[in-house]
Amino acid sequence: MTSMFCFQCEQRGKFKSTDGIMSEGCTTCGVCGKKADTANLQDEVISSLIELACSTPSDDTTKAIIDGLFTTITNANFDNEELKKIVKNPKFDMNSLWNGNEDIRSLKSLLLFGLKGMAAYAHHAWVLGYKDEVVNNFFYEGLSALAKDLSVEDLIAIVHKLGEINLKCMELLDKANTETFGNPEPTTVTKNIEAKPFIVITGHDLRDLKLLLEQTEGKGINIYTHGEMLPAHAYPELKKFEHLKGNFGTAWQNQQREFDNIPGAILFTTNCIMPVKDSYKDRVFTTAVVHYPECQHIDEKKDFTPVIEKALELGGYKEEQKMKGINGGDTLTVGFGHHTVLSVADKVINAVKSGDLKHIFLVGGCDGAKPGRNYYTELVKQTQKDTLILTLACGKFRFNDLELGDIGGIPRLLDMGQCNDAYSAIKVAVELSKAFNCSVNELPLSIILSWYEQKAVCILLSLLYLGIKNIKLGPSLPAFISPNVLNILIDKYKIAPITTPEQDLKEILK
Repeated sequence: MTSMFCFQCEQRGKFKSTDGIMSEGCTTCGVCGKKADTANLQDEVISSLIELACSTPSDDTTKAIIDGLFTTITNANFDNEELKKIVKNPKFDMNSLWNGNEDIRSLKSLLLFGLKGMAAYAHHAWVLGYKDEVVNNFFYEGLSALAKDLSVEDLIAIVHKLGEINLKCMELLDKANTETFGNPEPTTVTKNIEAKPFIVITGHDLRDLKLLLEQTEGKGINIYTHGEMLPAHAYPELKKFEHLKGNFGTAWQNQQREFDNIPGAILFTTNCIMPVKDSYKDRVFTTAVVHYPECQHIDEKKDFTPVIEKALELGGYKEEQKMKGINGGDTLTVGFGHHTVLSVADKVINAVKSGDLKHIFLVGGCDGAKPGRNYYTELVKQTQKDTLILTLACGKFRFNDLELGDIGGIPRLLDMGQCNDAYSAIKVAVELSKAFNCSVNELPLSIILSWYEQKAVCILLSLLYLGIKNIKLGPSLPAFISPNVLNILIDKYKIAPITTPEQDLKEILK
């Protein structure tokens, strides 16, 4: 008997439905660690937001909708008491969505999960003072549609519109980040940890990092990024702080092992928190939409004094720690946003025309613990020396410590940033297509994505809105995509699941 239902992320479980058919989804406890009562409260949050979307738009209401959606994204909020504060007047029965017509459920799930992802981007822009009326209004339109009796055709249209609006939202966030912190610059980042008190900051919120750097300046504490915070080292307004030292650990799904008895404080600024173990629970702090029971939360005043005091109390490692990436490398290079890449666009174009550069791979997306993700490591390792690899988001931790050489002075592996920086990859592809006077689909470019949670969903919808075809998606296809909806994506966009690195490379480079 099921007590919850969730299939919004890639690591969902499997269950047998009442008709004996094996289906995919978490029904008793989330693979992410989310308990049934938490999952059901999150459904009540969404129901409350649907009701709120029927009210007159205002800044307060819009912020409540954006933050509420972000709160329900995978691995963000595990605290029932905090979720209860958001639940207000939940009238829409979410079970009617989860148990409805298969294709309607599929398209409404695409819409809902895409809205959650876009809310994350809108949230990050909002805290930096950047808003867009068109983006904000679509949250009302999209949420309201979930409660309406719409046809498949109607839902396809609004899902398509979500891809369009999310592109605008990602452009807004890119503007917010670059105007606030400067254009990212190529920067080498060490993985070594000095023998000194330190704080590890993880997540996606660059503003939180800036505030933490300001509050820790001169206090004898080093700051290390983790996971999606790694690209912060490339921003001029952040890298100018001398105590922003390097990057701790690898991808987010390894945190339970890498944070075990860590002698430093840990600050989670956004999603990607896993169930916290007792061995480090006392040194975990959360802020913004992230909450975890028994972990201290830093409120909107952003006074990080408790984090600082904990770091000083723990004292750091007694000796310098020589840490390695998944493939054994000890340095990472970041900062190849669209401003940097397009500044050498002429070299890229000339390399293509001369035959020195045969193909460009965009290998990006989310990482996770589910088996099969070594595909991305092997794919990158097997790419030929006359190809470039663009990458972004946390999936890059599978291979970002590899030394792949360069082509005419351009590194073969170009880290474009977080999932928040997906706009950079789109911008580069579009500008290259203009330079070659062709469509993006005619470029010597292949897009190979890994997905985990809802931000990957809205990015994919934006790529489809742009008409980009032949995207390969893995390590498995979303469970919420029905066979009929999948066939639409295959017929119109030629989207396909990954197979093996060898087979996919052979097909791409034939």
